[in-house]
Amino acid sequence: MQGEGEEQGVYSADSIREINLRSFKKPFDIVRTAHLELQVTDLARSREWYVDVLGFVETAADGDAIYLRGLEEAVHHSLVLRRADRPAVGHLAFKVSSPDDLEMLERVYRDHDLPTRWVEPGEEPGQGRALRVLSPTGLPVEFVYEMEKAPRLLQQFHLHRGAFIQRIDHFNVGVPDIDREFQWWTGQMGFRVSEFTDTDAPDYRLWAAWLHRKPNVHDIALSNLPGPQLHHVGFWAADTASILRACDVLASTGHADSIERGPGRHGLSNAFFLYLRDPDGHRVELYTGDYLTADPDGEPLRWSINDPRRQTFWGQPAPRSWFEELSPVRTLDGSTVAPVLPPSVKATVPFVRPN
Repeated sequence: MQGEGEEQGVYSADSIREINLRSFKKPFDIVRTAHLELQVTDLARSREWYVDVLGFVETAADGDAIYLRGLEEAVHHSLVLRRADRPAVGHLAFKVSSPDDLEMLERVYRDHDLPTRWVEPGEEPGQGRALRVLSPTGLPVEFVYEMEKAPRLLQQFHLHRGAFIQRIDHFNVGVPDIDREFQWWTGQMGFRVSEFTDTDAPDYRLWAAWLHRKPNVHDIALSNLPGPQLHHVGFWAADTASILRACDVLASTGHADSIERGPGRHGLSNAFFLYLRDPDGHRVELYTGDYLTADPDGEPLRWSINDPRRQTFWGQPAPRSWFEELSPVRTLDGSTVAPVLPPSVKATVPFVRPN
């Protein structure tokens, strides 16, 4: 929660450093980003894009879903593609360090009157018992400890294809009340802030924040965009050459129109990136080359929303679709899509190019 001297939605590097120091240690331990369920309208078309073109490893499949992982991952899946009547996000998941963490997390959500439900073993193939919850503005989040093991293919070089996807790295989400979500993820869930963006004088309102549990720039980024929605999922590529290779593979297989933005280098995070749109419009980032954030007293980096190098270090603006097109999320029981609300901070993002 906000500390003494912090105004609503207004933070400095010093105040965020204090949040980082007091918030990280919790009775439970959230380890890292774990997996994502994307709902797609054509499994065969999605499989061709993710497996045949980008090179994801297929662990298992049935008539309703495909379970994928990266070359470095030794677990059943980090991405689920599930057949549905419309594109949406089923849930975004985080790994915890013990089964007891699930019980403690349920108590935290219940104590704050936030919805929860248990996912029993077998409901999602490849994983054990899990806890699903809604965040304060309605993001469908899952916490899981047990996942079936799978062969790590990191050194099976003859099996590497496409973009040489290594592992899942992060989520970026649009939330209608960024201050509420920021306080939740830092104050209650124990995430640290690596970098943040605000609106400059006179208001200095928080516009986006990059939060982590594992020691790199982010496991989840919160953006002041219509939500709750998923902006993108980021997967770690082996190196910048792998991302450039992905562009060539996409072009040579007739998928050049999947490239939405990049390749380029972010100012924020320093990562080399490529943003793609899958056959259903879900946004996927190929990402590599950010930095270590293990020190608890590390300096959080502030970016002005008016700095053109924030989006792309080289200065190129993002397309309008970047701010206007996101993936809707399902409600907790999955029966419907959550309503989308406008963002609470009213700010015009400069340096936007037409699509």
